Amino acid sequence: MRSRAIALAGRNSWLRGALAAGPIVLGYLPIGFAFGVLAQQASLSGAETLLMSLLVFAGSSQFIAVALLAGGASALTVVLATLMVNLRHLPMSAALARHLRGWSGLQVAAFAFELTDETFALHSARMAQGRPPLGEVFGLNLTAHASWVVGTGVGFIAGSALVDVRALGLDFALPAMFLALLVLSVRRREQWLLAGLSGALALGLYALGLQAWALLLATLAGATLGLGLETWSERTS
Repeated sequence: MRSRAIALAGRNSWLRGALAAGPIVLGYLPIGFAFGVLAQQASLSGAETLLMSLLVFAGSSQFIAVALLAGGASALTVVLATLMVNLRHLPMSAALARHLRGWSGLQVAAFAFELTDETFALHSARMAQGRPPLGEVFGLNLTAHASWVVGTGVGFIAGSALVDVRALGLDFALPAMFLALLVLSVRRREQWLLAGLSGALALGLYALGLQAWALLLATLAGATLGLGLETWSERTS
């Protein structure tokens, strides 16, 4: 009976994680579809396209990689460009590291592999209230990843029938989803202020020509300011 109860609790935690990924799935399906279309039109094979979504699982990097490959860029250029785009994952990982204490190296590696902007937003909000069960964490990650792969596959199949995927307006889905996740996770006035300042800084840096670094620098500045405010608040309380 005890083992059955443990198994049932494990299944329930995986289900809760999968359901929590709902908002991400709604964003990943159309964006994954758009990526699949572009990959097909860039003459990637179905296996190459699906493997990229399975093994890379990084939306913006995958779009950049496909564009570079279509333009005849070298493998080194593709690797360096996607590395620069994904540098923002360093502060994101650091922010969640304290919640992963006690995990095995394999569990941390599996979690890091499926960390994206959107799963980071959900995990940050959920882990701030206490660390959820492992099944719930990985149920969320795997559901999000699966939706990205499914969207990619459907998009690749439909790619031959679509001339211009931009006409579908799918590029709006991911920013809209991330804004919704931000609204759900930000609760205090100072968090709203930090989010607004970080967003304004990112736009300003982008306008100044720092397109590749705008998001990373704004994230680092916002995180540093937030840490400073939290430390000051704890010392004065």
